Amino acid sequence: MNTLVKHAGLRTAVFLLFAVLVSSGTAFAKLTATANHDRISVDFFYHGSTVSVRGVSDPGTDLVVKIASPEGEQVLRQKGKVGGLLWMNVGKLTFERVPTLYFVQSTKNLSDMLSEEEMNKHVLGYPALEKHSEVSPVASVAEKEKWFDEFVSFKEASKLYSTASGKISTTQEGGEQQYYILLDWPYQAPPGEYTVSVYAVKDNKVVDSADTKVHVEQVGIVKSLAGMAKNKAAAYGLISILVALGAGFGVGLVFRKGGGAH
Repeated sequence: MNTLVKHAGLRTAVFLLFAVLVSSGTAFAKLTATANHDRISVDFFYHGSTVSVRGVSDPGTDLVVKIASPEGEQVLRQKGKVGGLLWMNVGKLTFERVPTLYFVQSTKNLSDMLSEEEMNKHVLGYPALEKHSEVSPVASVAEKEKWFDEFVSFKEASKLYSTASGKISTTQEGGEQQYYILLDWPYQAPPGEYTVSVYAVKDNKVVDSADTKVHVEQVGIVKSLAGMAKNKAAAYGLISILVALGAGFGVGLVFRKGGGAH
């Protein structure tokens, strides 16, 4: 009898706690994230890949998917005319706390989903990334904005940065919201570990998040050559010269058999 009373009391307490949380507006955002191709192999014939991210969330939540490499330092050369004639390197800009790769996809425009404070907190979108980063040497905030925009343009041209909305598909099934997105993975992305972060958004705030990883690694002859270039530079240089000579000799044979130019 006492056991039954205790169990009944426990159920009542759990129900009352649930009722209090629901009445106070607290969201139970259940979120999962899984990436296919979580290991991308860079071999001799590699020219990019694809990565899909899928999972479930509570119905009615908007979503943001961010894929980024670890932050670090990157340097860009400044070009300018010397003597009014020749374009040459006239200096360099250092960007700190920036990722090599930065993809952000969302179900709606970020500014319609999140407050500026939330975007800055989770570094979502270019304005938030700009505030998060450091650029030197710059003399003013306006100059930082100018060079950061140039940096982003360079990264977008290299297919390493992108932000967009509307590409995440969602379906409702079994009381859950299932989401899916397929992204092109650029061959320019260097080997390393990348973090996939998914954020559930409700009432202009991030209410839950989930992470997974994507690993890009060199394999086969590509891995061997990269290791040789790093650890045995002299041998790597000799092999490079022999390969170049062999390629030149092969081209010469092709033209010789073709009879040369007429």
